[in-house]
Order: sequence, then structure tokens, then C-alpha cells
Amino acid sequence: MEEEQTCCVVSISGSPGSPQPGAGPCSCSGVVLSRGPGLVLCHGARFAAFLRDGPAAWAQPRALLPDALQPSLRLHVLHPSAGTRVPALSRDAPAASRSPAGALQQHEAQLLALVPCRTFQKALAQAFGQAEQWRFGGEAAGADPRALHWFAWLRVPGLDTPAGGWTARASAGCLRKGQALRACGSPFGALCPDLFLNTLSKGVVSNMAGEENALLLTDARCLPGTEGGGAFLPSATGSRLVAVIAASFCWKGAEWVGLTLLCSLAAILRSSAGVLDAAGVAVPPVPGRVAAAQAAGEQDPLGWVALVECGGTWGSGVLLSPRLLLTCRHVVEAGDPLCVTPAPGPSRAATVLSGRLVFATEESSPFDVAVVELQDSVPGFVPPRPAHTFLPGIVASNTRDTSAGTTYPHLNFCIPITILQPLVARYRCTRDPNAFAELNRAGEGVQAAWWLQRQPGPPSKL
Repeated sequence: MEEEQTCCVVSISGSPGSPQPGAGPCSCSGVVLSRGPGLVLCHGARFAAFLRDGPAAWAQPRALLPDALQPSLRLHVLHPSAGTRVPALSRDAPAASRSPAGALQQHEAQLLALVPCRTFQKALAQAFGQAEQWRFGGEAAGADPRALHWFAWLRVPGLDTPAGGWTARASAGCLRKGQALRACGSPFGALCPDLFLNTLSKGVVSNMAGEENALLLTDARCLPGTEGGGAFLPSATGSRLVAVIAASFCWKGAEWVGLTLLCSLAAILRSSAGVLDAAGVAVPPVPGRVAAAQAAGEQDPLGWVALVECGGTWGSGVLLSPRLLLTCRHVVEAGDPLCVTPAPGPSRAATVLSGRLVFATEESSPFDVAVVELQDSVPGFVPPRPAHTFLPGIVASNTRDTSAGTTYPHLNFCIPITILQPLVARYRCTRDPNAFAELNRAGEGVQAAWWLQRQPGPPSKL
């Protein structure tokens, strides 16, 4: 795949016997942006231990040139040679060696500059306020937040290729929510390239923020060390690089959020114009915009999603008609006034609507369902087409083993619309909330399934 030939691993080390504390070897992922001249882009946070002025340097408003880092910094770029699928690298291979097909190539690199992406920084500050206790980084999320918007440009002469050009790119400004993405990076960096080099992960554009979508969120699963890797927009004509992985994990307080933080490549290039000009590098324009329009007749699922707030509790809901919404009982059980915010769309702006609770299942019911009716209709609403059959897939979150204190990621439960659809149709005809009453009369088999019990068997710990 194009992604595997575009991405690489960047290794950073200081001179032997360096007195600077914490300046041990480290690594991250990177992307080969050009082979004429050879240029690699990676995340800047890995250079923190090698800054002469320490973390205070991240407060600089302009690019940091090589003299801002300790002398004798050594950089290497590791990437697969053409046609490589399962690479292998001899530990005795010299730097800048040319390996045969089926192996890895390692090249020496020089730092051009560390560059801050201000557009990304601004979008980050607006979307994730400090009061919200957001953190980004590895398992401990201990990375310096001031380094999150910094990126490193490397000159790699060993990547120079006759008639070499720039990697195919796309503008993040053309993206829409739900669009497919592929993330490519190397978990744990240079720890085990034989196994982890250029690992692929599929996902979608979960959300966007900032000018020209400078900040992107995706549910493509990434691990520490993939920072600096690429996010690609697949298409029938080939993949195009659209963003760079800035943080593999997001944390809200003590809670892990399973989303990956991306920075638009176009935003990085705009912020790097001065550095690249000084290096004599001409950045070709993106060859046309990659269309993100939906196919004719395709319905937009975002038009059916709404934010539901009840006092201090919030959750999501699904609109079935201009005034009828389904959500979870635990979202509305506080009994406070209901506020519903439908997703904005081309024909409507974001607006907050009042709602009243029509029905909520009892706490003993395995079906965690509530029905809300809005006081006003959602303008421009196009009703969804409910499915008649249910296929495995759809919904993922975390489940916690309360006895062992263990969290199991990417596991959740959803209620098939095939169960709810006849009840919704009955309510629309009768306007009687008792149309949903049978959800409180679920049999023992249904309860056992939702409580993860076997019949017969002991209660589940989850």
C-alpha cells in the first residue's frame, strides 16, 4: 500500500556521554513527504530532552533552528524499501545503507527546524479548554502540552531519488464527518520494527475543528510511538496524505477517550513556509481537491444524531421524526428539564430545543431506553430508514470488571432498532406511552444475556 512506503521511523540520540539529563535515545513515527529533495516530517515532542533551554523553548513563537538543540544530535530514518511487506534489518547495517528489496533502509538525517503550527494550537485551545482537564499523550499522559503543536522537518539526503516528487496529498478542508481514514504509524517507534513498522489502522473522521479543519479526531486506534505517522484518505485512485498523528491517546480527567488527535498536513505546511523557503524547498500545490460529497441519494447519519442534556448528565440521542427522539434511560433519569441539540447541517444551524420525557424503562429492565418528544420540530429533518434486520458491528466502548478493577476496551451493547421499531410505530398511531411498556417485561433469557450470565450459572462480574 502507498501508506507503507510513505511512513517511517525517526530515531533521535545525543552524543555519547552527553551531560544533559533525560537525553537518552528515543523514537517516533514520521512521514516521507518528498524524495526530491528527501524530506521527512515527524512530531516535535520527542526532541524535548535535547533542547538547550529545556521545556521553556516550546513557548517560542517562531521555529527553533538546529542551534536550539544540543550539539552532535544524531538522527536516523528507517523505512521499508520498495516492495517490502515483512522487513528485516541487520543490526550491523551501516547508516545510509542501500538494502535490497525485502529489507529496511536506514539513513542519516539532519534537522532543518522545529516548527509550531499555530492554527492547530488555536483549534486545540478552543476545543479542549484547560478547565476541562484534557490531556494528550501516552499511558500516563505526561507529555508536555506545550509541545503538542510542534513538528520537526528533517533533511534526508539518502532519500533523494532521480525525478522524485512529493507524496500525494489532500486538503483536510474537504473532509466530512464519517469519512474513511487509514492511519499508519509504528507502535513503540524503533523498539521492534520487524513487527510493528508501519502498522495500519482503519477508522473514520470523528470530528473536526479550527480553520480548514486544522484539528481532526479519528477513531482509528493508535498506540504510543505512532505520533508523527500519517493519516490517509483512501480513494479509488490511491491514498492521499491528509494529516499527521499528534497524540495517540486523549484523556478527560482520569478517563481514557478512545480517539486519536490529528493535525492537518495543510496547516503544518502553511506554518512551515518560511523554514522551507529558507531551505530552498518548493512545495507544489495540492493537485485539485479530493471530493468529499456524498453519493446521490445517500442519507447523512449525522442529521439524525442529537445531544441530550438533563441537568448535569449528557448523552446522545437518535431522532426518528422531527419531534421524536430515542435515548438511554440513564441519560434522563435525573428528572431535570431536557435540552436537545440536533447536529447542525447545511439547512439548519445549531439550536437547542426543549423536550419532555414520554417513556423511560424501569431500572430493573435490561433495555436502557427512553423516549423524548420535542416541543418544536427539527427544521429540515429527513427521517431515517430503520433496518429490518440486524447485523453484527455498530457500537464500541469500555466495560469494567468492578471486582478486579480492570477495564476491557472496545466492548459495549446496543439495542437493535428491530426490537424498538414496532413499539415506535404503535406509539405514533396511538400516542399512548404504554406502547413501550413491554420493554419492562423482558424474559429471563434477555436479562441473562444483558447481564452477561449463562443459564444456569453464577452472576457475571461485569
